Formats: sequence, structure tokens, C-alpha cells
Amino acid sequence: MITKFLLFVLITAFYIAYFAKQILLRKKGIFTNRLAKGSKPKKTAMIESCLLTITYGMAVIQYAGFFLQRYMLPVKLPSVIQWIGIVLTGLGVLFFILAITSMRDSWRAGIDEGQKTTMVTSGIYKISRNPAFVGFDLLYIGSALAMPSGIIAVAAAGGLLFMHLQILEEEVYLFRIFGDEYKQYKKKTPRYFLFL
Repeated sequence: MITKFLLFVLITAFYIAYFAKQILLRKKGIFTNRLAKGSKPKKTAMIESCLLTITYGMAVIQYAGFFLQRYMLPVKLPSVIQWIGIVLTGLGVLFFILAITSMRDSWRAGIDEGQKTTMVTSGIYKISRNPAFVGFDLLYIGSALAMPSGIIAVAAAGGLLFMHLQILEEEVYLFRIFGDEYKQYKKKTPRYFLFL
């Protein structure tokens, strides 16, 4: 029961940070959610549409799991695995908050050719090129372990896949925009974390 409560608090903290950052930037006239918006190549638009659906869908599934878990193909896992899930979820919240804090006004979800941002390589971006995505990945993996269910596991796997595909799209975009500066950053900073 304590794991469920902690997971609820962590997931809620994550989504509060996500939406609070969007609201704060919107007050400055910056629209952060660029997923599946504007004119984009077909492949990019499809990936972003899927990612947008999975991102919001996963939030609904996570919260539904707290109240409807017995209907979501529950799986029995040892409590130590559930505690590992709590730790991973907590790390996900930390990574995400550090990422959006480091990005300041340059944080965006999705590619938008019309909005100019600066390349951020400081803070947590010194150890990961995509710490916000790492935050989401850890949140999804952690919640799937802490609240084991077939539905949450499948949704988490879909989220991980489409976030990776989005990262690949963004890498092409960032190289096109920042050129050699991004190429050098890419050489010294891992895509995810440590050696990944």
C-alpha cells in the first residue's frame, strides 16, 4: 500500500512539473507542445502523433491503475521489484525536473522549425543529451514495475519506442539547426545516460 501511495505522489509530481512548465512558458508567449503541430515531414508527423497519444494515454493508464488495477491484467512481482520501480520513478521525476529547469525558455516537446531556441549543454545536459526523455523513460519503466500490469507494461513499451524514434528525428533537426556545435556535443555527451 505504501508503494502505491509513493508512486501516486511521484507520478503526480512529474505531471505537475510537466504542465506547470508549459503554463509558465505560455505566459511568456512560448508554446512548448509542438508535437504533431505545423508543417512537418510525414514520418516526423506520424511519430509525433503517436508519441502525443501515448504520452497522454500513459498518464490516463497510470492513474487508472490506482483505481482499476484488477481490470488491467495485474501481474504479481516481488515487493523488491516494486520498490525498484519506485526508485526508478523517483529518478525519472528528478531527471525531468532538472532537464526542464536547465532548458529554461528553450524547452519544447516536438520539432518546430519556426521557433528558434538555443542549444543547451549545461546542467544535466552535460551528462545526457536527452534528460527529459530519460525522465519519461524512467517514469514509464518505474511505474510498470511498481504497479505491475500487462496494460501498463505494453503502454510503457510503446512510450519507450516512440520516444526513441522522436529522439532520432530531433537529432537530425538539431544537426541541421546547430551544425558542428551539435556534432561536437553529440561526440562527448551520451544520447541517454552513461554509455547509452
